[in-house]
Amino acid sequence: MFLALAFLMCLQVQAAPVAHAEEITAQERYELGLKYMRRGYFTKALEQLNRVRNYHRDDPVSVLAELAIADLYFKKGEYEQSRLAYEDFARLHRGHEQMDYVVYRTGLSIYRRAPKLAGRDQVPTQQAVNTWTGFRSRFPSSEHVDDVERMLDKCRERLASKELYIAKFYRRRSAWKAVRMRSATLLKRYPTSQHVPEALYLQGQALHAWGNVGEATAIRERLAVDYPDSPMLGKLDRTLEGPPGTPPDETVFVRPYRVSTGLQGVY
Repeated sequence: MFLALAFLMCLQVQAAPVAHAEEITAQERYELGLKYMRRGYFTKALEQLNRVRNYHRDDPVSVLAELAIADLYFKKGEYEQSRLAYEDFARLHRGHEQMDYVVYRTGLSIYRRAPKLAGRDQVPTQQAVNTWTGFRSRFPSSEHVDDVERMLDKCRERLASKELYIAKFYRRRSAWKAVRMRSATLLKRYPTSQHVPEALYLQGQALHAWGNVGEATAIRERLAVDYPDSPMLGKLDRTLEGPPGTPPDETVFVRPYRVSTGLQGVY
């Protein structure tokens, strides 16, 4: 009798349902993902944030999880992935209250991929400028306005350096038409750049080399008025003291990336 009773009790214990741990909420899972991200556990953080985004679409926290995923890629240094994630967020949530932050980070993701050397391809730098242009008028009260303006100045200075680099490349080959074009582009697009004095010097030198003494002298006067202390003024004066040249035959246009000088990628 005792053995039978004990056997029945064992069956009841075995048949008793096992209590499952209660599933955490979307908010708790989102906060867990942020916690992992702060500590550098990116794989675990991405797992949690993706679960919030994919399985809690009706919860407002899923939108925050999307933005956090973009931030995670940015923090990892995967800037192309972060750019794509921020752009997807902007496309899906056009009126979101953090759109200024999204645009700021989109441009920053692009900028971080741009090469620092002037002789390298600066397309990403131009893309960052395109992303940030008009930021102040679009988000006048954003806390990121000043930083965006500062980054725009850096981008434009880098693009001006690119134009100057190419102009000097052509000068070494006496391709004066190309020198004039590139220096003129710098002067028009980046009139506040620190490279303006040298661009004016190159303009004057190119004009003098083609025998346009009057135009070269006008450039010299502009340089003297706007940048009287620039060493470029003395260099241009020495150039103008020499005999003017005549327009050379520039029917063959030499592209830098076709010249074997280690300057591939310059255009």
